[in-house]
Amino acid sequence: MADMSRPSPVMHSSVMLTEVLEALAPKDGGVYVDATFGAGGYSRALLEAADCTVWGIDRDPLAQSIGADMRREFPGRLTVLAGRFGDMRELLTSVGVERIDGVALDLGVSSMQLDDPARGFSFRADGPLDMRMEGDGRLSHDSMSAADVVNTLAEKELADLIYKYGEERASRRVASAIIELRDKAPITRTEELADLVRSVVRKSKDGIDPATRTFQALRIYVNDELGELVRGLAGAEALLAPGGRLAVVSFHSLEDRAVKEFLRDRSGSGPRPSRHMPDLPGKQAAPTFTLIKRGTVKPGEAETRANPRARSARLRWAERTDAPARAAA
Repeated sequence: MADMSRPSPVMHSSVMLTEVLEALAPKDGGVYVDATFGAGGYSRALLEAADCTVWGIDRDPLAQSIGADMRREFPGRLTVLAGRFGDMRELLTSVGVERIDGVALDLGVSSMQLDDPARGFSFRADGPLDMRMEGDGRLSHDSMSAADVVNTLAEKELADLIYKYGEERASRRVASAIIELRDKAPITRTEELADLVRSVVRKSKDGIDPATRTFQALRIYVNDELGELVRGLAGAEALLAPGGRLAVVSFHSLEDRAVKEFLRDRSGSGPRPSRHMPDLPGKQAAPTFTLIKRGTVKPGEAETRANPRARSARLRWAERTDAPARAAA
């Protein structure tokens, strides 16, 4: 009997699926990593496109449960590892995988997480103010929930993280309002926080909910998402075989900027220290990636009509060279 308490993976479409598949160009006998497994959309597409092997990675117990169901459809070809994609090198080498032919990264919160009020990610439905992607906080940033953050951090720390991770210009007003409210009673519900933010942040002309940026900031902080991205990109660089492909779908400027800077640096197309000074011999590391497609690929009009959440998606992809991976910073 089906578990009706668990959201159906069929309802959650992977963003830019066709474009990611084209970027990775799966081949028979290849080994691929769906590093943000979620509902398994990219994994399924890879497995159906070629006689290949796919390793999924996800920190969310629900995703791991979906992976167990999918594994029966593709016996011997799919394995889903529990953990963070930032640890992909360690996770894969621990099971004997040293070289791979492609990595897909779909950043940010998944639809499954966002659509479940009990997970505490959404400002559109009331639920506990949690936001931990593991579900129970075992591996989250200092095991802190979003409620822990808003109820314990000092006002300046709150304002700084909301500005840094949410790019919220009214971060000081939001932080001040949080402090004033929590002095009366702890803030524990998503609806409570969302209403508070809406009371001090003006509604934008584009119709985006005023709570969007504050909720984004808390989610990124709680799950150390930008740190995960930096570690994940370095892990992909270390694992990819020459000719292997890296495809990254991001949803906001902070993620996209980090991916852009990584690929510019690793492809040798980043800025020199000074345009007035020549490159010094022996100082430039060999490029570890080639930018087959420069800039970003955006979702098509049909996809954005069918899935409004895809509107902000941006895909960047590159191909691994045979140069040694850079040492971890």
